[in-house]
Parts: sequence; C-alpha cells; structure tokens
Amino acid sequence: MPSPYASRLAKTLTPYVPGEQPAARRLIKLNTNENPYPPAPAVLEAIAAAAGDLRLYPDPGCAALREAIARRHGCGLTGQNVFVGNGSDEVLAFSFLAFFDPGSPIVFPDITYSFYPVFAKLFSIPYRTVPLNPDFTLDVHGMSSPSGGVVFANPNAPTAIELPLPQVRRIVAAHPGKVVLLDEAYIEFGNESAVRLIKEYPNLLVVKTFSKSHALAGLRVGYALGDEGLIKTLNDVKDSFNSYPVDRLAQAGAAAALCEEAYYKKTIEAIRKTRDQSAAALKAMGFMMPDSNANFLFMQHERVHAIELMRRLRERGIVVRRFTLERIENRLRVTVGTEEQMGALISELKKILG
Repeated sequence: MPSPYASRLAKTLTPYVPGEQPAARRLIKLNTNENPYPPAPAVLEAIAAAAGDLRLYPDPGCAALREAIARRHGCGLTGQNVFVGNGSDEVLAFSFLAFFDPGSPIVFPDITYSFYPVFAKLFSIPYRTVPLNPDFTLDVHGMSSPSGGVVFANPNAPTAIELPLPQVRRIVAAHPGKVVLLDEAYIEFGNESAVRLIKEYPNLLVVKTFSKSHALAGLRVGYALGDEGLIKTLNDVKDSFNSYPVDRLAQAGAAAALCEEAYYKKTIEAIRKTRDQSAAALKAMGFMMPDSNANFLFMQHERVHAIELMRRLRERGIVVRRFTLERIENRLRVTVGTEEQMGALISELKKILG
C-alpha cells in the first residue's frame, strides 16, 4: 500500500516489473534474457585491478570508456558522440526526459519493451501506441506518422523480430524535427545496427547495452550514440541528477570487454546456433514462433496454453516468462541458454506434451 505521504504522481505510477530472479540456484533460468556464458576473463581481471582504490570517485565523464566505445563502432564517431549510464534503462529514462515534451505525444509499438509506457507516465509525456502487424512486424507507416518523438526496439522485445535497416531509415527520415530513440539491446544477435546512420541523421539516438551480448548484466552499463548535441543534452540531464553515475569497476569492466571481440564473437555465434537449433526442434513439437534475431524465442503451442506450460516447466525446475498483454497472453518468452539448458527445456516440454 502506498505511503499516505506519496505525491500525486507517485500514487498514479504503475512500475515496470522485471523478470523473476529466483533464489534457488538449481533452477534453469530462461526468463530474463541474460547471457548464458561468462564474460571474458580479461574483464574480470580489469575489474579486480580497478578495485585497488575505491576511496576515489570514478571519472564522471567516463572518458576512457566513451573513447573505447567510439573506436569499437567506428562510423566516424568520437567520444563526443557517446553517453554512458547505469544500464540502458537509465539511458532510456534520461532520453525520455531530455528529448520528449509533455505537450507533444510520442509513439511506440503496442507490443514492445514495457518500460516505455512507464517512463512516459513518470515524466508526464503523452503517448500513443501503434499496433504491430498481425505477424508482429512493425507498422513502419504508422511509426512514420507525425508525432513528438519515436521510440522502438530493434530487434523488438518480446517478439524477437528485427526491422531491416532501410525501414529504420524510413522512420528516422520521417521525423526530421524530432528525436527517434532506437533501442538496440539485442542487435548483436541480429544483423545490422543503425549506428551507421548517426552521421546522416542528427535526430537519431541509438541506445545499447553491455548486459546481453557482453554478459555484463551485473555491472549495469549502457550507452547512447548520437549527434554531439544530443549527447550534450543527455549529459546536462545526467548532471542534474548525479555527476558520478557509473562506478569505477563498471567503467573498467566495460572497457575491457570491448577489447575482447574474438571471445564475444564466439559466444554470440554459439547463442545464435543454439537459438536456431532449438527453434527448429520446438517447431517440430507444434510450437509457433517468429524467426528470432535476438537471444530469446517468442513462442506458443498449438494446443497447450502458455499458463499451463509455464506452470509445469516451473515444477520441473525451468523458469520462463509470460506477458499478459492482449494478443500475446498465450505466448512464452524463452531466453536462449546453453545447449545443455535448451536440451533440458525441450526434453521437459516433450514430457509435458505427452
């Protein structure tokens, strides 16, 4: 029950609900899209080295990390095109506050990352949702209509469908006077990032994370790439909250991860391979799902409801996620784990389905 001292705004909020973090370590956890593989060994070494003197504040500008991110992406970007925050969720929140106005409705898909409406309500930003097409693909025409700004994830969550770059360009080009906020949390498991469009479109802000592809969800490091003016505005917002948001260990670990491209290429390819093999096996069992370009599957069975499947999987020590929105209440979002974990999932589903 809310405190009687809560503000009028606080009383109206419906907070984002993250995936369950079960305490029982014996469970196979396929509900929060975490990377099933550990970070590169050099990352752990860098974090340990950075712990040598925690009495000092971290670099408030994350200069070394910003330069490393710019080098990693190329495309003519420099550290002045990079903003770093505590996970991509914080970067997204700052972006909503920095670029969207209470008097001008923004748009995002009706089925997407459920934090978007939470941020909009928190900052009193009106919004309208654009329904996904019947096959769960993005309605590019609807997303290109006039608005106060645009937000979408690519690949989308929880559908796992990626929008091709020419259609991303179409949406960005349709809003020359407004910011298009593109959430690329899962793009490393897909095909083509829109980072290459930044120099062409000063209204494009691409948000990314180290949590998924780089297996650093526990460090909470996210970042945005965009025009220098957009980044300056984000820094102004950040410095109005906290000038030291990203700690010394997180900066060191993230910077080290960018130097381990070969290691992460190997783990990403392993996830993709397991994803595609698992999808084929599940389809053979009567499951339906879009082709995934993320590190998760978005599936439903032709005759057993998602509620029943989720319950019976949990009884067998496997945790998956279900959403309650209309049109997707009969679907499960299943993180792609290791080959062994996905093998266990498929084996238990065969038993459940008889």
